[in-house]
Amino acid sequence: MDIVTLAEVAGNLNVVGYGLAAIGPGIGLGILIGKTIESTARQPELGGRLQTLMFLGLAFVEVLALLGFVAAFIFQ
Repeated sequence: MDIVTLAEVAGNLNVVGYGLAAIGPGIGLGILIGKTIESTARQPELGGRLQTLMFLGLAFVEVLALLGFVAAFIFQ
């Protein structure tokens, strides 16, 4: 194999790696939002506080996706 072919394979693996890294935050967001909706349905008076906490958790979960995206570029 020549260098160009190896670079193409490494580039493709980075894309696959980011795709796998995005699965975790996607599942996390689904669970987070689902549980927030479930909790709001049980206790509607806490809806505002739960929504605030959900957005805070959403920010933390999205950091994982961004780290996966950045890692794909760093480890080329």
